[in-house]
Amino acid sequence: MTALRWTSLVAMVLTYGLIVLGAWVRATGSGLSCPDWPTCYGHWVPLPSDIPPEVGYSYLQVMLEWVHRLIAGVFLGPLILVIAIMSWRARDRQPRMPAYAGALVVLLLIQAGLGGVTVLDQNSPWSVAVHLGTALVLFSVLCLIFVRTQPQPDPVGGGTRTLVSVVWLLALGTMVSAAMVTKSGAALACSTWPLCDGALIPDLGDPQIRLNFTHRLLALGTGLGVLALAVAARPLPWLRTLIWLAAALLAVEIALGAEVVLGEVDFHVALAHQALGVLIFALLSLALWRCHGPSRETDAVHGLSHA
Repeated sequence: MTALRWTSLVAMVLTYGLIVLGAWVRATGSGLSCPDWPTCYGHWVPLPSDIPPEVGYSYLQVMLEWVHRLIAGVFLGPLILVIAIMSWRARDRQPRMPAYAGALVVLLLIQAGLGGVTVLDQNSPWSVAVHLGTALVLFSVLCLIFVRTQPQPDPVGGGTRTLVSVVWLLALGTMVSAAMVTKSGAALACSTWPLCDGALIPDLGDPQIRLNFTHRLLALGTGLGVLALAVAARPLPWLRTLIWLAAALLAVEIALGAEVVLGEVDFHVALAHQALGVLIFALLSLALWRCHGPSRETDAVHGLSHA
């Protein structure tokens, strides 16, 4: 189990980097700089001379998209398959591991297919959002496997488990809607902050304002949920640490979100905003799976401490 723990941790770091790199690709408008898939301009490794001058993309943009594909297809994809095999082999000590392994493989196949769909569908907002959402769920399953390779804490109450599940879903919706906002060009649809165009509830007839306002509502729900979790986690030191760290990062995230609007979408601020959002989602995923730990009656948790 120690090998599986470290391998899943490496995969988590790679997945985090890949999601952030995807945000960089979106922020620079590089999503279609490789117009074909799985090759790029018909080459596995495109050179500057392979890029037609009329396409309107710099070689840096092409390399951003190409490196994104390289990490996903050459490094992370095979590593996830290795983790799936290792998880299956750990079924004697953790009976639920085969289900996690199956979920990883299914999500990996879906994600690979969605990578092609986003290119063939010209990086439409819906395809980019679904692609990101699937990546986040896969990331969360890696967090699940990492958590299950460690001794599990005492079970928490049903209310806390429900609350952390709701907050996790809100965070996922916030991240997915952020991708929709970016790809739809709706980042400045609400020109003021924290109110939208100076109104508590703006005119929702404009689709871009509606999308931006929905993202803000999901972010607000996530923030309030994290605060509620911070109160619920007071008797649980291990959960309190995760949630208070998430709350601290969330405060910075809110400030960055405001700066995105007030600074009219500065590239570096927008990228930091998305990178921090993924990190908060990772902390909430760890909290989710630790709260939903397997019962001691059904799983051989006692064997983990001796692995």
